[in-house]
Amino acid sequence: MAATEQQPIENELEKLLKDYQILQEQLRSIAMQLEQFQAQKIESERAKEELEKSTGKVYLSVGGVIVETTKENALSDIYDRHALVETRFTAYNKQYTDLRNKEKALNEKITKIYKQSQGQQGVA
Repeated sequence: MAATEQQPIENELEKLLKDYQILQEQLRSIAMQLEQFQAQKIESERAKEELEKSTGKVYLSVGGVIVETTKENALSDIYDRHALVETRFTAYNKQYTDLRNKEKALNEKITKIYKQSQGQQGVA
């Protein structure tokens, strides 16, 4: 095969490799966010456990200020925060799974095109 006939395949392969790199960067970013949400989930669980055991005064951090509140209000706040983190974690986890599936399909496509181009070079 002539070099000019090989060029479209090389261009397509180059574009797919760039797309693959972008996809991998997105996966890394989402993975880091998932780790942060996981840490927040653990933190809220610990806070809930400690608050449920507490018998004294209860304080809540509100925008950099610590205020006294009731145990029930503090628990409600923790449950709300935990639910929000859980929702975000679930959404990001789904997005991560979808991107992993796209990555796998793109990887297979790149491999197929690369093998085809190698086979065509051998024919020339």
